Amino acid sequence: MGIFDRLFRKKSLQSVHSNQGWTSLFVQEPYSGAWQKNDELTREDMTAHHAVFTCVSLISQDIGKMPIQLKKQQKGVLVRTEIPSKFRVLNKPNRFQIWQQFSEHWTTSLLLRGNTYVLKRRDIFGEVTELVVLNPDLCKPLIDDNGNVFYQLGQDRLNQTDPVIVPASEIIHDRINCFYHPLVGLSPITACALAAGQGIEIQKHSRSLFRNNSRPAGVLTAPGAIPREKAEELQSRWNANYSGANVGKTAVLGDGMTFQAISISAIDAQLIEQLEMTAKIICSVFHVPPFKIGLAQVPNGKVSEHNEIYYSDCLQSYIESRENLLDDGLQLKASGVEAFLDLDVLIRMDSTSLMAHLKDGVGAGLIAPNEGRARLGYLPVEGGDSPMIQQQNFSLAALAKRDAQDDPFGKSTSNTPQNVDNSDQKSQYKGVFKAENKYKSGQFVTHKGSLWHCEKDHSGEFSHESFKLAQKKWGEE
Repeated sequence: MGIFDRLFRKKSLQSVHSNQGWTSLFVQEPYSGAWQKNDELTREDMTAHHAVFTCVSLISQDIGKMPIQLKKQQKGVLVRTEIPSKFRVLNKPNRFQIWQQFSEHWTTSLLLRGNTYVLKRRDIFGEVTELVVLNPDLCKPLIDDNGNVFYQLGQDRLNQTDPVIVPASEIIHDRINCFYHPLVGLSPITACALAAGQGIEIQKHSRSLFRNNSRPAGVLTAPGAIPREKAEELQSRWNANYSGANVGKTAVLGDGMTFQAISISAIDAQLIEQLEMTAKIICSVFHVPPFKIGLAQVPNGKVSEHNEIYYSDCLQSYIESRENLLDDGLQLKASGVEAFLDLDVLIRMDSTSLMAHLKDGVGAGLIAPNEGRARLGYLPVEGGDSPMIQQQNFSLAALAKRDAQDDPFGKSTSNTPQNVDNSDQKSQYKGVFKAENKYKSGQFVTHKGSLWHCEKDHSGEFSHESFKLAQKKWGEE
């Protein structure tokens, strides 16, 4: 890292300005501007809300379980190929994470902070040997006088980084919701922090309520005036003897004093509805369907259809962005390949639907039987490597030739070879059969008043092996 420090030491670098969209490196805010409002909720408090925690973990785990694939162009079609050793980081990103853990870490940083910084570690030959997700609190984009982008890194023992400035070519920067600056993303928590805070306060209130055996607070009322010192003494004695762990003890009141509850009950406050509302607001911000985190019943229809809606509304943007960033950051297209996340792991059809899907594909000649068997986990069979189609189907070229005729739907022509001249078929009739004559196949003769067709060359006496009856004698049945 020292070489980058010496190289860019004299550069005039300016930190980006995002209209308070940039989160300070020193103030742990649940959302931008929270510390100016004296909001004591931290980011950890926000993630403690069950809806925030579930949405973040659900999205990160769903993307993390999709393995990376490389595909290359063959005859205009993207075909899957093995990951070469040059890009082995796609199998094992770094020394302490497998791909699933690395991908989850990437997504979690993106959702909680709006930014993910991935450092590309290189060997002495310049090849990328490791990809590590950096702590977003220790990273900051900078811009020099010429508009070039750099990143300021902090010291991180796990990722082996020192305080240094590196060029943008060494960082894969994923960001979302860049409302204020194209280099600074915003977490969805920015929009749902108030709802999450409300939900946490509701839970705290409920916890306090049930810790007091569901008995709310109240006031002690005396029939006459009470000196301030006496009121404070009564309050202290009451709290010490009849609150907290002492709730439920019998209180003895004198001097006409009475106790009256002033807090409303949980039913009157409709805490359950309020808590559910805050959770649904959080789901809408993260674009997660409420039924995915148990806030609603699963809608009618196929599970695969609901997963496709969840994919298109929530996951697709993160997936497309990651594929493009890997293509650009590792220069995959220069090597003739592109990165894709395997969606089959996410959108899996039930066995009946999958079987029908493969059956239709094989029947239409789109895939080979062995390709369908591979999807089901079966070994290939002999003769199953080529797509098949039924015999009665015609090619589009053949149908185009037929339609080009004057009468494309007319009767088909005779199967008689075109080189046979049938203009004078009467010449084939040789009269009454005579044993001394020779007859050729295709000729006709009359024998005993009936018309006979010569099936093969014949000479000599009449034989039914050589002649076939064409027309009986008139009047015979």
